[in-house]
Amino acid sequence: MIRSTRADRRALWKAIDMEMEMRPTKVGVLPCSGEEEPEGTITRNAVRLVMEKYRPGLVVSLCLPLYLAGDGAEREFAKKVPVITVDGCGKSCARLATEKFSGEVESFLDVRELLKQWGVTDKLSRSHPGKLEDELTERVAQEIVKKLDRLAG
Repeated sequence: MIRSTRADRRALWKAIDMEMEMRPTKVGVLPCSGEEEPEGTITRNAVRLVMEKYRPGLVVSLCLPLYLAGDGAEREFAKKVPVITVDGCGKSCARLATEKFSGEVESFLDVRELLKQWGVTDKLSRSHPGKLEDELTERVAQEIVKKLDRLAG
C-alpha cells in the first residue's frame, strides 16, 4: 500500500489549483459582422447558438463594430481573456482587428474555408436562411465548441 504524506497531498492540491487557475472562466468570441455575405449570417448565428445553447456562461460575444470604433471596454476585455475569432471570409476582419488592438487571438475560424472543406457548393441565402443554412450554422457552432473545449481543458 502506498501512503501519501501531508506534503504530497499539499503538492497535489497546489497542482490542481494551478491547473484550475489556468482554465479560462470566460472566453471572448468575436464574430464577423459581414451583412452582405451569407457566411457572415451563419457566423453570427453560430456564435449566438454557442452562447445560448452549448456553452452559456463561458462565452462572451464581442461586438466587432464597437471594437473597431474604439470601444475601450471591448478591447480591454479581449486583452484579459482568450479570444476566438469567427470570420465569414478570408478578409479576417475580426481576427485582424483583435490582433491590432488587443493582441494575439487564441484561435480563429474562417467559415468560408470550412464550407469549402465540407464540400458545400450550394448558393446560400443571407436574408432568407433555410434548412441548409441552419445545418451549416449548427456545424459551425460545433467547430466553435471544439475550440472552446480545447481551451477550457
